[in-house]
Amino acid sequence: MVAALAVTVLAGACSNQATSGENSGANTALPSSCKQSKPVLGVALPNTVNPYYVAMRQSFIDNAAKSGLEVKVAIANDSDSNQLSQINGFIQQGVCAVALNAVNSGPGAASVAALNQAGIPVFSVNVIISPDDLKTQNARVVQYVGADQPEGGKAMGEQLLKDTGANAKIVAGIVGDPDQIPTNQRDQGFTEALRANPEAKVGPTVNSKVDPNVSLQVTTDMLQGNPDINVVFADTGPGTVGALQAISQLGKTGKVTLYGFCAANQPLDATYRACAAQEPADYARIVVENVQKHLGGGQVPATILQPLKIFTSGVPAPGEVG
Repeated sequence: MVAALAVTVLAGACSNQATSGENSGANTALPSSCKQSKPVLGVALPNTVNPYYVAMRQSFIDNAAKSGLEVKVAIANDSDSNQLSQINGFIQQGVCAVALNAVNSGPGAASVAALNQAGIPVFSVNVIISPDDLKTQNARVVQYVGADQPEGGKAMGEQLLKDTGANAKIVAGIVGDPDQIPTNQRDQGFTEALRANPEAKVGPTVNSKVDPNVSLQVTTDMLQGNPDINVVFADTGPGTVGALQAISQLGKTGKVTLYGFCAANQPLDATYRACAAQEPADYARIVVENVQKHLGGGQVPATILQPLKIFTSGVPAPGEVG
């Protein structure tokens, strides 16, 4: 069972989406390399361990080929310093534009600033760059493309209330990633939705670091230290994988239910009740289309927020992940 949340497109700069700056169009100077017959788009990704980034990487390659762009992909292995070094590599190579999926929201601003200084337009995707850090470095991105994160968390909270009843006793723990703006927005949406139930309480948040093995450990610790928790909200797909394993290994199946962002190829069941799915391949397609439009002198919206698919049964399709 799938429901889609409404699409939101914001045409102006929106500080909470880290676009920090004016919308860019025909009057913005482009690097001379953009005049080549096949301009190069640099794509910076955190890793290719997470199925999310596997789908995004392939989509960038496929859609760039259709658009007449050459793609160079850099994988940071979840290191901010690696990513900044790779961004500097793109600058040395004289790429035309960069699609940046930052490893982390704050440090990503340094990559944006370096590209700005080189006159290379930056399109951020998925991970929102910290608006405060952008402001500090006087940096800006042309556009941000990603999911409507607060709505995804809100949808999970509302589904929980629908499943349990308006006044059920709920003690929820969050398996999150406090270092990222998008995951914090998901947590906020989930928490706000639960305020409709006076008997609902949101307890601790643990850091899964978007890693299933870390998630397994921190969820285990959270459930052992807080035996009254009867709901877990996991705000990433890898976080969901580890949380499910923890619930099973602790023998809490039937006592603790899970709501989260979708894990790859994981069916919904009586424990894993609902999930919100992003579509990273679609985000990459949108970025490529807007890069092309920008290079042609067209105006592009500063922020594009895509809907999430909400699953309450079945298995999300490949590429529909959290």
